[in-house]
Amino acid sequence: MSRLIAVVDDETDILELVSLHLRRAGFAVRTFSDASSFQKSLAAGLPDLVILDLMLPDADGLDVAKDLKKESRAAHIPVMMLTARGEELDRVLGLEIGADDYVTKPFSPKELVARVKAVLRRHNRQEERQAVELVDGVVLDRNRYEVTVRGRKLELTTTEFRLLEMLAERRGWVFSRNEILSRLWGDDKSVIDRTIDVHVTNLRRKLGKAGRLIENVRGVGYKLRD
Repeated sequence: MSRLIAVVDDETDILELVSLHLRRAGFAVRTFSDASSFQKSLAAGLPDLVILDLMLPDADGLDVAKDLKKESRAAHIPVMMLTARGEELDRVLGLEIGADDYVTKPFSPKELVARVKAVLRRHNRQEERQAVELVDGVVLDRNRYEVTVRGRKLELTTTEFRLLEMLAERRGWVFSRNEILSRLWGDDKSVIDRTIDVHVTNLRRKLGKAGRLIENVRGVGYKLRD
């Protein structure tokens, strides 16, 4: 399946030029002339990479990128800044908020495509390091904040994901109830031991047969079986 690239720029000529060369390179492309239409499109599906102009008619591109990185389901998406603003301060700000590359106008379309490919390669390597196979067919992906069973995404709560992620940090290591409470709920005194049991029960049920991986160590806490 072709990787999907979202291109956000208010210049029609730029949209046409970039999309033409990306499609020739085998990518699928969606183009947007403003921030609002791009942000609305995220509800229907996420792109694999965003090429983002800094000077949009309805928003500053830096703010759009910042909002994207704040959203948990979209924070993993690589962002390339494409702009006429080539000052050092703009570059620094873009990179500080999480942009993966910064291309100034005018630019070479061939170089842009090459840099898109390079960013995606780096991103793929990072995703591979962040994806952990817990057992055959069960994968915990820290970048996407999701768990899949044979490719099917489980509908886990944030707490269920964080609990499983914690146990997966050290396979076979027993995490005490106090440690689990501290890591997941901090100083919230209203949370009791029984809360952990409820989350573990729900997590096991959603994992199906793989739920047997989570083992109760009587009187101590829980561990992820080796």
